[in-house]
Amino acid sequence: MIGLYAKAAAGAVLPRPSSLPDTVRTRTVRPTVGRVADYAAVCGFPLSDVLPATFPHVLAFGLQMELMAARSFPLALPGLVHVANAITVHRAIGLGEELDVRVHAERFAAHARGAQVDLVSAVSAGGTVVWEGRSTYLARGAHAPTGVAGELPEVATPEGPAAASWALGADLGRRYAAVSGDVNPIHLNPLTAKAFGFPRTIAHGMWTAAHALAALQGRLPEGLTYTVLFRKPLLLPSRPELVTERVDEGWDLAVRSRAGVHLAGSVR
Repeated sequence: MIGLYAKAAAGAVLPRPSSLPDTVRTRTVRPTVGRVADYAAVCGFPLSDVLPATFPHVLAFGLQMELMAARSFPLALPGLVHVANAITVHRAIGLGEELDVRVHAERFAAHARGAQVDLVSAVSAGGTVVWEGRSTYLARGAHAPTGVAGELPEVATPEGPAAASWALGADLGRRYAAVSGDVNPIHLNPLTAKAFGFPRTIAHGMWTAAHALAALQGRLPEGLTYTVLFRKPLLLPSRPELVTERVDEGWDLAVRSRAGVHLAGSVR
């Protein structure tokens, strides 16, 4: 993954194509007990014989990176902002199952602040799709030749007393990078984070989403859809709060601090 980031940085100033490639990236993988256990420990999930609902995202993320780092991708990878993510779990995925992972890009369109694109992932077991994910990225100041970006999902932001308070250390970005493969420099080192305009390192959005979902373990069905919007960057170290609200179809949740709301999400 470090090589992909370096390749993308080196090619960021080169001319880009004006449309999405029709490339589809695939891999077959059988997650190991050790890797899943390490991920669960960093994100706060209990050890189990099924994968955490957010874990398949890390299996697909490397393929997303391959797509976005390629010269055929119309947006430069450095500076892409992950603004929303949606996960659908069709059934629990057993630890040790062989999984086929497939990733492609779609919905490349103009946005009021630049250009927006979706990276779409599907994970299959035995020929049946068991997990799907959609990661929406925004490239500020970029251009898309046609179309208007689709609206982001509507997600409520619950208020009220906190359900939990998190004490997040300065090394959290490095710890999550070690289990996820996401070695974006804004998460790893204060100096590189400052080079991208942040006062210090920031937490991975998908760690925040995973840790919030982990707080609801034991109260969730086997099949679910989890949608999150990433609001303000979550600086490290920090002490944010988790707010949850039970609704008829599931849960609404938010991660907030004195700086504002960092994530708003829904589980259905």
